[in-house]
Amino acid sequence: MWQQVKVLTAEHQAERQRAEAFYQRQQLRNAERLAADPNAEIKLHLYIGRPTFVDQVCTSLLTVFTGFLLASLLAILLGIVSGLGQNLYNAINPLIQLFKPVSPLAWLPIVTMVVSTAYVSVDPLFSKAFITSAVTVMLCSLWPTLINTVVGVSSIDRDLLNVGKVLQLNYLTTVWKIVIPSSIPMIFTGLRISLGIGWMVLIAAEVLAQNPGLGKFVWDEFQSGSSNSLSRIMVAVLAIGLIGLLLDRIMLSLQKFFSYDKTAIIR
Repeated sequence: MWQQVKVLTAEHQAERQRAEAFYQRQQLRNAERLAADPNAEIKLHLYIGRPTFVDQVCTSLLTVFTGFLLASLLAILLGIVSGLGQNLYNAINPLIQLFKPVSPLAWLPIVTMVVSTAYVSVDPLFSKAFITSAVTVMLCSLWPTLINTVVGVSSIDRDLLNVGKVLQLNYLTTVWKIVIPSSIPMIFTGLRISLGIGWMVLIAAEVLAQNPGLGKFVWDEFQSGSSNSLSRIMVAVLAIGLIGLLLDRIMLSLQKFFSYDKTAIIR
């Protein structure tokens, strides 16, 4: 494994050197063209090379954070509204319990078909594989944050809400000054669980969607059948675990920073 770590690092450095040489040649050609004809049209081309292990790690992190942020935004907003309104929670609770246990392997074909049909562009900003993986992560990591936010908001001391009514605070001010500070520990507990689930789901989504991340790296190594495939896959497994641990520590640090009640933090 350590030998393959050094090989993967060397491959990344070599690829970066090829990319740098490509851009230098392109810059030199453009300078020569402008010297010959100042009105010449200059085109800048991006280096398209084989993604290295480091590139695939970065792609996976970008994908999981995109899906996680979308899920968190939707879950926190819906959770706050549902926690403050019992009737709304009673209405959406059956939907939560219906979709919460659905596997990413079931979501992925649906998301793939929807993205393939709806996301049509001559010059797309993001690849379909990236969007498919990010949306799958969002759908699977949505529920822990939503449920914990509802529980945190609904368990707020009624006296605090009554004080807001006495002070005649509007809805948004009540949410910002009372609801969010009181429910932050539960919200962050849900966020930590959601991020862990999203990171776990992402690997499977990348394998099936062929998004150039860690999941695709593992699948490509498995398909290659090389004598080094097992050790390279184990390097990827170790990287996945270490990154998951790091992401959880980051979320815990954010929780400690934003939480008013430090004793409510679950380690």
